Amino acid sequence: MATSVTRGNASIAQASATSQLVPCGTNLVVLRGVLRRDPEYRTLPSGDELLSFDLTVREDDLPAESVPVVWLNPAVSAARLTESDDVVVIGRVRRRFFRAGGSTASRTEVLAEKVLSARSFARIRTSLEPRVAGLNLE
Repeated sequence: MATSVTRGNASIAQASATSQLVPCGTNLVVLRGVLRRDPEYRTLPSGDELLSFDLTVREDDLPAESVPVVWLNPAVSAARLTESDDVVVIGRVRRRFFRAGGSTASRTEVLAEKVLSARSFARIRTSLEPRVAGLNLE
């Protein structure tokens, strides 16, 4: 006999189904927004290049949110990104720790795998399909 315990609007049975829907370890971010300022390039001591920018995301009538995004060794197309570009970012969330002013600080940011023009519907779909396929939505 199956038992279902209800907490608010969700039951434990539903929670179990959800855990199978989204595999353990899934870290997927999809953002659509506007670049708040021109991206900044940095060369790291390792020789890798890092592009950083803030993305302003606005959903319906909610207040705008600013999301810090970094892109390690960005594609050549990144050179064309400028303030107010409407883009889709596909990546993951990470928290990094660093030394600042003699103490340890941290920053939570989105590590971009791809940054695409929001008008590039086919490229966005092609980039999202393999990631969404891993979520067992069918």
